[in-house]
Amino acid sequence: MLKIENLTKTYGNKKAVDGLSLHIQKGEIYGFIGHNGAGKTTTLKACCGILSFEEGEIFVDGVSIREKPLDCKAKIAYIPDNPDLYAFMSGIQYLNFVADIFKIPSNVRKERIRKYGDIFDLTKDLAQSISAYSHGMKQKLAIISALIHEPKLILLDEPFVGLDPKAAHSLKEIMREFCDNGSAIFFSTHVLEVAEKLCDKIAIIKDGKLIKQGTVDEVKGDSDLENVFLELVEAK
Repeated sequence: MLKIENLTKTYGNKKAVDGLSLHIQKGEIYGFIGHNGAGKTTTLKACCGILSFEEGEIFVDGVSIREKPLDCKAKIAYIPDNPDLYAFMSGIQYLNFVADIFKIPSNVRKERIRKYGDIFDLTKDLAQSISAYSHGMKQKLAIISALIHEPKLILLDEPFVGLDPKAAHSLKEIMREFCDNGSAIFFSTHVLEVAEKLCDKIAIIKDGKLIKQGTVDEVKGDSDLENVFLELVEAK
């Protein structure tokens, strides 16, 4: 579903991502782990077409993000670590705006907005202006907006930051359900316990370079993910 081949992105003299290659299959929840500045956010932004890149290629369901960005974006949902929403809109106006972009029929969008609004306990607040939302409420709204067109690939950057325990649990269940239905999820996280329990596969990145990837059991071996991660990123 997502194929990253030799991705290289440079800022000035620094390679933020250096020859990264990963393949996320349909049905997989793929965790992306690394310290701050390792290249996680840059990679995710390149995968959804926000950032250009100097070398390599990215394919979404077999389609090049370089050559056919709109075709790729129609299959993608991206949730950044700090959702930048239109504060002048109400919650429901924003969701309808996103649904319009993806041409979701009125009856379908109403059903999905009601479903996910209830799951994330946001339905009662959708008439409010987004400017009055807390960070957690904005995060929930961004998640709902990403789900209403039922994307084939979901890219998330630290999705659990700002969520209360109930919402975090609901998101994990939805992520598993989406992948069980044939979609794929590629997400970054610092919450290693969540990654260890939730992910099918994991990739660890350091200074823009992939240093380990595989199933959770392959990566952590007889240890736990936290110890393995610390050993890998602290090694010279």
